Amino acid sequence: MSRAVDIPLDVKDALKKFRFANNKGTAGISVKIVKASLSMAVDEEFQDMTIDEMAEELPESSPRYVLISHELKHKDGRISYPLILINWAPSGSPTDLMTLHASSLSYFQQTAEVAKVLEVRDGAEGLTTETVEERLLA
Repeated sequence: MSRAVDIPLDVKDALKKFRFANNKGTAGISVKIVKASLSMAVDEEFQDMTIDEMAEELPESSPRYVLISHELKHKDGRISYPLILINWAPSGSPTDLMTLHASSLSYFQQTAEVAKVLEVRDGAEGLTTETVEERLLA
């Protein structure tokens, strides 16, 4: 089966590096679809930012896949750094790009090896530390 959008080796390598990095606090990597080449590219990397600050940096008119490693404090005192995939799909995005983005989500999720996905369609208001922690603890 051919895929509509390719994930080049450099993006796969960046995802693997991110997964195995010793991130403390909160870190993220944003991946976009380049429509002209029907491939994905790393858009931005986030370090030492809160989830709310990351949300402010994401475009309001273009979808992204955002892989986040977040320091999670459990009720029993443990600290973990789980990964969550943010499907950033603002409603103001072009329809053709949204179609490519939606059709490639599952492939990207498998490549990034992430189980938890949070859909965000309402921009920065929908992506907060609280919403991510709720999803991670669900």
